[in-house]
Amino acid sequence: MDALIFTAMSGAERALRGQQVRANNLANVDTVGFRADMEMTTAQKVQGYGYDDRHMSQLQANSVSTRQGTLKATGRDLDVAISGAGFLTVEGPTGEAYTRAGAMELDQTGTLRINGNVVLGEGGPITVPEYSKIDIGTDGTISIRNPGTTTMQTIDKLRLVKAEGSELTKNEAGLLVARDGVPLATDPTVVLRSGHLEGSNVSAVEEMVATMTLNRTFEVQMKLFKATDTMAETGNRLISG
Repeated sequence: MDALIFTAMSGAERALRGQQVRANNLANVDTVGFRADMEMTTAQKVQGYGYDDRHMSQLQANSVSTRQGTLKATGRDLDVAISGAGFLTVEGPTGEAYTRAGAMELDQTGTLRINGNVVLGEGGPITVPEYSKIDIGTDGTISIRNPGTTTMQTIDKLRLVKAEGSELTKNEAGLLVARDGVPLATDPTVVLRSGHLEGSNVSAVEEMVATMTLNRTFEVQMKLFKATDTMAETGNRLISG
């Protein structure tokens, strides 16, 4: 069979993978703090004599869009949004992970959590004692006022980090992790806005256009596959004739 089949089939596989990525993005268009995935592929030569003019696409781990989502005011003390670049740090299933979702909750022990994951501060997991007022500063500093007192007391500071989208990937839990497995360094330039949440950075229009483009790409690859079969049949007839 003609080596063109490598190009056609790998291209079709890439289109199908891209459709899965875009469908997942669209499903999370209203998910707080969600970062859109972007599929990545590279061109690879088909090895072997006579295959010099044949190439195939090779799938790679997806990258993550770091575009800013829309910030919405909630007025809730435990809601935070990152203004500009940066991420909150949480304790994921397999170690340190990162997120832009800032809807924090306190569990029965006073531990801060985001979607069930423990929020990490500069000293580790953050536990908040009983308070009458809580304030989270633009630098991530958490201060509380104990019941019966009038002064605010600092108890911890959120561990805030920065990274480029190419340096991050998503784990099975949907959390961001460092692609090289090395924890990111704390970055003091990350800015928080208390009482706000950031929406998903997915553009529904862009995802729909990309989906239609991928559908057309898949159709082209199927036409190439059919052309490959036709060329193989023609070649067989010439040889047998």
